Amino acid sequence: MGDPTAQRVGENLNRALATLLAERPDLHLIGEDLADPYGGAFGVTRGLSTEHPGRVLSTPISEQAIVGFAVGLALRGREAVVEVMFSDFATLCFDQIVNLASKVVTMYGQPVRMPLVVRCPTGGNRGYGPTHSQSLQKHFVGVPNLALHEMSPVHDGHATLARILDAAVPALYFEDKVLYGRRRFGAAAGDELFHCARIGGACDFAELGVRGVDQVDVVVVAPGGLTDRVLGAMRGAYLNDEIAVRAVVPSRLYPFDPAPLAALVAAAGRVVVVEDSAAGGTWGAEVAHTIHQQMWEMLSQPVRLLHAPARTIPAAPHLERAVLVQEDDLRAMVTAVAGG
Repeated sequence: MGDPTAQRVGENLNRALATLLAERPDLHLIGEDLADPYGGAFGVTRGLSTEHPGRVLSTPISEQAIVGFAVGLALRGREAVVEVMFSDFATLCFDQIVNLASKVVTMYGQPVRMPLVVRCPTGGNRGYGPTHSQSLQKHFVGVPNLALHEMSPVHDGHATLARILDAAVPALYFEDKVLYGRRRFGAAAGDELFHCARIGGACDFAELGVRGVDQVDVVVVAPGGLTDRVLGAMRGAYLNDEIAVRAVVPSRLYPFDPAPLAALVAAAGRVVVVEDSAAGGTWGAEVAHTIHQQMWEMLSQPVRLLHAPARTIPAAPHLERAVLVQEDDLRAMVTAVAGG
């Protein structure tokens, strides 16, 4: 994969898909406008149809038909990776994901393999407006036999996607659009202030902390798309407020297993969960509840949740910023929690 600090997140994902196609002759990549020269709405699949003609397919504009086709491929023993152009459009194939793909795994009296990944470019901060900027992870939390993962600058795309396909359980892979052009961790941090380690476990947590500092005042749990904003808040909290934050970024959002975080939670006693989904029934609420339920005796105060307000996302940049979580919002909450 080359120097991880020099490679951009979108490039890493492109090479991950290329490697998977080379390694897995039964893998198909399908979606709207994926073939060259376009390479998908964000250029992630550029070059792949030239490298693997016949297995990287541009489709008609019908998300339900695309995912239905992919489910058929998986049922026939193939592997399928679908690109939904914007995650907002996952609502158009909700029936195929929730009522078909996730159900066939167990509803026939014996386990059925379903090696299917639905890639969902997600999130705002790009000025794309109300119907192209949402973070809809929460609408898929709790569906049996459906795994949710999220791209990050601290996880390798190939390792994550290979693990998902090998599990043979249908999965959604959310890719925050702001990350495509960002550098992977190292350059993503902007300096040498932070270190990155792996906690492991089924959720494959990446742990981010201030280099050389063992103190843990607050633990922040965040999905991959917020990594840069979390690092910015951590930098401000440490340099200006002398608060040592330890962030954990899971590759798998759901099912969420907090057990590997026990030592960190016990050390800090304070946990903040942050996300870009609009308030109400969110992934973050599920994580906060799970940590609260399983680690109550380790906590010095209730788990705090920071999420976007329940409002439609505008296109104008200054209005969009007001309804999405920003690093200043997180720093303010961390400071309040550390002082509580």
